[in-house]
Amino acid sequence: MTTDTIDLKAHIRGIPDFPKPGILFYDISTLLRHGPAWREAMARLADMIRPHKPDLLAGIESRGFLVAAPLALELGLGFIMLRKPRKLPGLTIGLNYALEYGTDRIEMQADAVQKGQRVVLLDDLLATGGTMAAGINLLRQSGAEVPCAAALIELTFLGGRNRLDVPFEALVAYDE
Repeated sequence: MTTDTIDLKAHIRGIPDFPKPGILFYDISTLLRHGPAWREAMARLADMIRPHKPDLLAGIESRGFLVAAPLALELGLGFIMLRKPRKLPGLTIGLNYALEYGTDRIEMQADAVQKGQRVVLLDDLLATGGTMAAGINLLRQSGAEVPCAAALIELTFLGGRNRLDVPFEALVAYDE
């Protein structure tokens, strides 16, 4: 159980004009390096995810790994990686998806999920929802059930959760 006494937003730093002018980047490195706040974030996420009864957690490269791996450990579950092309050994399956300008691809190991396993997908931040939606579709392509997705941060003004067809959980939200 969590205490809700730590203000997690106080541990997330906004970096203006990164990676380009006009963008406000939400930097979780300040949260990661504050032990009590990071522990509280993982405990709160565990409380959000546990009711969905996952068998595995999946993280989206690369900061999603920082969320999903420790959360899997907290919940006593396995962890799988969704990565950029040609980064995983062995046989992989992948999915191409559209970006605002162009396309991208996400892959996972072909044997990472057994048909019917419940897999919750995690990332550090939900913005437009394109990568998260692709990850959900890739997991389904592998035979997984995806009961929900989650992130540390949601940029609500970008409407990313509207692109997802599963329940979505976030620890903190920014409206602008």
